[in-house]
Amino acid sequence: MVIESTPVNAINDGPEKEEDQIASELANSPPETIRAVKGWKWVFVCFGLYFSIFFAVVDTYGDVSQLAWLGVGFPLGSVATILSFGKAYGIFNVKWLHVGSVTVFSIGSTVCGAASNMNALIIGRVIAGVGGAGMYLGLLNLIAINTTTRERPAYMGGTGVVWGTGTILGPVIGGAFADSSATWRWAFYINLVVFGLLSPAFLFIPTFQPQPGIPILTKLKQLDWVGAVLNSGLYTSFVIALTFGGTTWAWNSGRTIGTLTACVVILIVFIVQQFFAIFTTPEHRLFPIEFVASRTMVILRITTACASTAMFITLYYVPIMFQFSRGDSGLESAVRLLLLIVVLSLFIMGSGAILPLVGYHIPFFILGGVFILIGGALMFTVKATTSTTAIYGYTILIAIGAGLTAQVGYIVASAKVQIQKVPAAIGFINVAQIGGLVIALAVSGTVFQNIAFRDLSKVLYPLGFIASDVRGAIAGSQSSLFSHLPSNIKANAIEVIVQAIDKTYALEVTAGALCLVVSMFLQREKLFMEISAGGA
Repeated sequence: MVIESTPVNAINDGPEKEEDQIASELANSPPETIRAVKGWKWVFVCFGLYFSIFFAVVDTYGDVSQLAWLGVGFPLGSVATILSFGKAYGIFNVKWLHVGSVTVFSIGSTVCGAASNMNALIIGRVIAGVGGAGMYLGLLNLIAINTTTRERPAYMGGTGVVWGTGTILGPVIGGAFADSSATWRWAFYINLVVFGLLSPAFLFIPTFQPQPGIPILTKLKQLDWVGAVLNSGLYTSFVIALTFGGTTWAWNSGRTIGTLTACVVILIVFIVQQFFAIFTTPEHRLFPIEFVASRTMVILRITTACASTAMFITLYYVPIMFQFSRGDSGLESAVRLLLLIVVLSLFIMGSGAILPLVGYHIPFFILGGVFILIGGALMFTVKATTSTTAIYGYTILIAIGAGLTAQVGYIVASAKVQIQKVPAAIGFINVAQIGGLVIALAVSGTVFQNIAFRDLSKVLYPLGFIASDVRGAIAGSQSSLFSHLPSNIKANAIEVIVQAIDKTYALEVTAGALCLVVSMFLQREKLFMEISAGGA
């Protein structure tokens, strides 16, 4: 039995030449056969692959100048290398590149668990982020390679559920270990145990060589090393500027201005280097410029970034808000996200399952944008006295919107290109997802820290507190400063911090509106059509 799937334009609104060409190439590609791995071996492989991305753990430390680095360190390592991994998966053995990524992630987890200071923990987070980028792209590529077009959306949806659940449950796991005799270090060491138990699953994964018969040195020369360095420098300089600007460094200081200038210069050089394929070739350059000519691929990239922004700002700041406004411990505030987890998982998995049935992907993005916009606007109005039930309701709206759009971009992008271009297409969308996370956390961290420091200083300076006391209070709700404040001053200080957190949801309002607007320009087409064939 053979299952085939081709894009079908249901309503033609003037599709672009490039998109017609992509669809034509896909239609003329050889038909897919049923995957080689079946039965319990396939279940074991999926179990191992899915749990290899169940990784992100958020720990709390008391240094506000480095607090943002803990949240952004992991995704920074990922986004700085994701394009390189996207190219590498189109060149090297997919299975063993994935195994190597798991190894790098394990090394990063070990460094985090053994960290004796904040700097070591941050370095470990970045290393783990590099491995995490390879793991996630490896999972998506292995799923795309080893499934048919008909069943791929469900498995792609499963990656979103596991990745999102693992990320959101990170604070729960970290809080549980931190409150136990095992200490927070085992929040990282547990990754090594899990990988050790699941490593036999790699034995059943089929090997896939995108370029068989080509020597390893020739393959290494195909990588765009200059582009990789520029891409890493671009994101690193951007995050450094926004993380330290306004807190450790003044906005008008030479270091802040110099870092921002370096970011702009690197961006310009990267664009020129990629456009003219300097020190590389057009087919090997890091950034897949050909996708920029496709309206659909560009919009998919934007909507995916919007979903990532909505998801992770909620994830990162709702627990912090509950710690300040309700006096929750890290574990208690994380547990409050469980309802959001369930809703998010259901809608991510549901969108992957329903998309092949309805065929049209535009409604997912439009509805997703609407829910994110409404939920973000409501969270923007939250105060310290807002009821817990209301906050739960607002976050559920955001979860619905993010769930509807988080993984659909991957599914549509992989269906729009030939199988040889699937790694590049997945990488193109994955940069949007992780890059959206990095930018969202960097910008929201800057907004939160600067506004909270400015407004809390007005409350605490008259009482004799100094700048370091204010920064310590912002860094954690359990700061000893709060226990020494009069009840009325404490309430005022908490309200100031909650209001500063609320300002970060302006990014979600923007993300929801942007997702809604750009989705209107998607090509109206029916991408998935099931064709039955004889046989069992």
